Amino acid sequence: MRVAVDVMGGDHAPAEILQGCWQAASLLDGDDAVLLVGDEKVIINALEVCGLNSSQKTRYRIVPSTQVIAMDDSPVEAIRNKPDSSIAVMCKLAARGEADAVISAGNTGACVAAAQLRMRLLPGVSRPGIAVVLPTFHGPVVICDVGANISPKPMHYEQYAIMAGAYAEAICGVKEPRVGLLSIGEEDAKGTAVVKEARELMREQPCIRFVGNVEGRDLFKGTVDVVICDGFVGNIVLKFTEGMADGLFKTIAAELDQAAPDLAPQVSKVMKKIYQRHDWQEYGGAPLLGINGYCLICHGRSQAKAIKNAIRVAKQLVTSRVNEKIVETITKAGAVEA
Repeated sequence: MRVAVDVMGGDHAPAEILQGCWQAASLLDGDDAVLLVGDEKVIINALEVCGLNSSQKTRYRIVPSTQVIAMDDSPVEAIRNKPDSSIAVMCKLAARGEADAVISAGNTGACVAAAQLRMRLLPGVSRPGIAVVLPTFHGPVVICDVGANISPKPMHYEQYAIMAGAYAEAICGVKEPRVGLLSIGEEDAKGTAVVKEARELMREQPCIRFVGNVEGRDLFKGTVDVVICDGFVGNIVLKFTEGMADGLFKTIAAELDQAAPDLAPQVSKVMKKIYQRHDWQEYGGAPLLGINGYCLICHGRSQAKAIKNAIRVAKQLVTSRVNEKIVETITKAGAVEA
């Protein structure tokens, strides 16, 4: 597997991005290689003091780029005006078949735009969607989309259901995943006109194990394996869940220290284990489903641990052949935009 990493993208770039790449050395075997895309001088200096042995260093290759897309840059304009940016160069590598997967913690919109422009879409796919795995007491729940498309058409919802279902099965090991459509109520009358039309498409699609509308609380009740929504709603759900989990753990720890300090050392081990299970950095990055290749979009706040895990997930994606499953199912379902 050859994975290209955008060294310059993210709030903690380039130091934490490079550190994550070095930490991933133990995950690499066979012909695996990491292509470091970014400022050549910065990468060379970091590689010299990274602490890896000479054999490990041979797995890292530098791909120079001279421009950087900032987090607040307009995505489409940035791709057009900064053709030698680390994001653009990274996606060009995949388009030329020189990288099997790409990873970036940079500007999400620019990453989506570059992937669509350079890597193109899988046959039959109309719009890509970002999928994330939410850890719950009952098992993983895949939610799609969380930011790629804020105004999807009903057909796009149907394709998201097919793609996220294939991802849940191939990566999370969920057989025949139950798919729900996120809305403001379980009743068929609830939701916008687009959501209602999408629900009918999904209900009539035999390739989707559709369970109907689901509400936000259902994500954690064990009644659904895949949740479909537009990118605007999905991104809010994702960020709210992250913030709530972080705040809840801090509250429990503070209350425990105050009410029962003697129990804190014992309970802290359990809390740490639970926190790790719910730590978004443990899951690396979110795949941009529907792209002709594998593109992982990481949180802008990603640190070394997240990048290391993103490389692990990229390797898993490449060997899973989930893209072949997506094309096969979309073709079989006839879920192609006219």
